[in-house]
Amino acid sequence: MYKTSFIKKALLAVMAVFLYSCDKDFNAIGDGLIGDDHFGLEAEKYDVVAFNQEVTPIQSNTMTPNALGILDNPLFASTTANFVTQVGLSSYPIKVGDSPVIQSVVLEIPYFNHATTTDNEGNTTYVLDSIYGDKNGKIKLSVYESGIQMRSSYLSGGTQLPQFYYTDQNSEFDSKKVGSRLNDGDVLQNDEFFFDAKEIVIKTTDPTTKVETTTRKAPQMTLQLNKQFFQDRILNADASKLAAEDVFQEYFRGLYFNVEKSGSNPSNLALMDFSKGVITIKYKAKTSSTTDDPEATEDKEILLNLKGTFTTTANFLQDTRNADYESAITTNVNKTDGDERLYLKGGVGSLAVIKLFNPTDVLSYDSNGAVVNGANGVPDQLDEIRSNVAIKNWKVNEANLVFYIDADKMTGTQEPNRVYLYNLTDNAILADYSTDAVSAYGGVISRGSDKRGKSYKIRITSHIRNLVKDATVKNVDLGLVVSLSPTTVAFNALKDKNAITPVVPRTSLLNPLGTIIYGGKVSTSTPEDKRLKLEVYYTKPN
Repeated sequence: MYKTSFIKKALLAVMAVFLYSCDKDFNAIGDGLIGDDHFGLEAEKYDVVAFNQEVTPIQSNTMTPNALGILDNPLFASTTANFVTQVGLSSYPIKVGDSPVIQSVVLEIPYFNHATTTDNEGNTTYVLDSIYGDKNGKIKLSVYESGIQMRSSYLSGGTQLPQFYYTDQNSEFDSKKVGSRLNDGDVLQNDEFFFDAKEIVIKTTDPTTKVETTTRKAPQMTLQLNKQFFQDRILNADASKLAAEDVFQEYFRGLYFNVEKSGSNPSNLALMDFSKGVITIKYKAKTSSTTDDPEATEDKEILLNLKGTFTTTANFLQDTRNADYESAITTNVNKTDGDERLYLKGGVGSLAVIKLFNPTDVLSYDSNGAVVNGANGVPDQLDEIRSNVAIKNWKVNEANLVFYIDADKMTGTQEPNRVYLYNLTDNAILADYSTDAVSAYGGVISRGSDKRGKSYKIRITSHIRNLVKDATVKNVDLGLVVSLSPTTVAFNALKDKNAITPVVPRTSLLNPLGTIIYGGKVSTSTPEDKRLKLEVYYTKPN
């Protein structure tokens, strides 16, 4: 027993020496920075200056999805979303045939949805995923031929440049629409249009066998379009107009979708993938086969896609802002001390500018950790962290920003599920985001038992570690926006560049919702436990 005890003690001693050596090696390699779990350690909290920034008209062409409809949000604005797209034939050239006579023209665009149940007879119940506002809302929908030929690029001084279309160009396209409304089906397809979640069931009977066939389709926009228009523009068109895409898009310049209030009905707004839209023209033409009947005809069809080779689209967003919201993001912005509340709204809305630490007081430290008189351009609190890591051997475990929602103001309002934090100075993603954008980075809303949003937590551990271990790394400004998707990281250009930024994340443009969160300013109207601060967890030597 004595020998066994001695052997155990010896093994423990060897393991302790081995682990100590490994820890020394790891710390040397990691420059005093260790793992990502804070193991219940209490956070050190640091000041954050955050203020509101208005988003002005923004580039909105050639992106997916797009918004269509009207969203009334009393906290922020009433948003009207119109849309324009080019149209292309499914193939070139096409041969219409002799003496074509149109039978029907139908536009179909699928909705984002998911199935919930399917009964014994095969009937499926669906829920639409991207409807904002009143679920039973209605809008007046009008589809027109567009009078403006859209281009993907243009020449300037001999250089080919991309052509941008912006969210504020609706009046330009509206004024040049051609003719009358094309969607001339029943009232539910135009004056009282609504986004219908019902499965589409079509039953047909074979005239010869009398066998009935059932076709089922997931929910989609289905519009009967004016037959005479397409008879004239497509079936009766000169063959040269249908020979190639560039010629066709000069001839038929696309479709413009315009929405208005439908009387006193509540309205709503949907995000849709218009690129999956198809126009099906069904018609009869004289048969090309040998027959004794010179008047014999055959059924034919032509497909037009809302996604051609050179397809260009644009989303037009018009906001009528609430007075308090307008004031918060324009006239009452405090860029020095920060704002008490941060208003984040997608579309042509607003973002928050985040400045970590206190950007006004800057000191420097000598090699012994003592403060040196004079400024070094680095915020005091960042200098303090660098000193604690370098001199006191503190190790950064985790760093977070937690944005608490003003639940009282947001009562009864639909909330965005996600926010997105990025490098505003360089318009780039953060190191933490590039590591794991979907899970570890965060930004997803945290809800209470009442299903209402409480906060958004974003992990910026790698960002803080980079600031701490490398004194040459710049303490950049951060931008915070509402987000539709964690995988959309592109930026769209502002029409009028401002002093803060020339671009805005596309993921914010795609999300029509907004939220109000507490800022970092000390205020009697801001609960101290919900005030925005940077939380950093450390391992500290005894």
